[in-house]
Formats: sequence, C-alpha cells, structure tokens
Amino acid sequence: MPAQAAVPVRNRLVVVIDDDPAVCNSLKFSLEVEGFTVRDYSSANDLLREPELADAGCLVIDYHLPEMNGLEVLNRLRARRIAAPAILITSHPSAAVRQRAAEAGVPIIEKPLLGNALVEGIRNAFAE
Repeated sequence: MPAQAAVPVRNRLVVVIDDDPAVCNSLKFSLEVEGFTVRDYSSANDLLREPELADAGCLVIDYHLPEMNGLEVLNRLRARRIAAPAILITSHPSAAVRQRAAEAGVPIIEKPLLGNALVEGIRNAFAE
C-alpha cells in the first residue's frame, strides 16, 4: 500500500468543544504537538457566543454537552454559515445518534480517543 502524503497542518485552526477540562486540555496538547492550531471551549454557549469562527478549519464537538448536544451545536453553527467540517466525539453512540450524524455528514470518533483516529479524521477534513 503506498504511503499517504502528509497534509500540511500549519496555520490550520481546530476548534474543540468539550465540557470535560481534562479532555479539552489533552486534545489541545496532543493536536498542537501534531502541528494544529487549537482553540478550545468548555461549553456550547461559550462557543456560540464566539464571533470569530469563520477561520475554523475543523470542528471537534463532544456529543454530550450540558446545554445541548453536539449535533444541535453544529446546526446552530451551520445556521450562522460556519461551514467547517466537523467530527463528533462521544462514548457509546446510540443507533439514533449514528443515524443523525450520518445524515448530517459528520463522522463519529468514539471515546476514549485512542490511536490516531482523531488526528487522521482532522487531516482528512482539511484535505477535503
């Protein structure tokens, strides 16, 4: 199998939203080590109050947020014409969540986030 060319990530902004500070910190650190620029938010409301999201290259959204679920957050962002590709992260997604995410064109990466699945998903999002 031929090796895939690395997608350059410098100056590529990944927006992470997760209400668990440990997850946010871990994702921010690991994605920055991979060369991404990361902006993290601990709540849906904090993210939705942010006026400058048009420069986001990829959204990484936790499904289980206190204010609303990740797909609802994404719908609100799409209503604001934020068209960045998104990845939903969650533990044990139900069939209904999987179906709704598929209908929205959003891949799901299951927690715990082991291996390179998230980084590969983000690189693929930038490549598209």
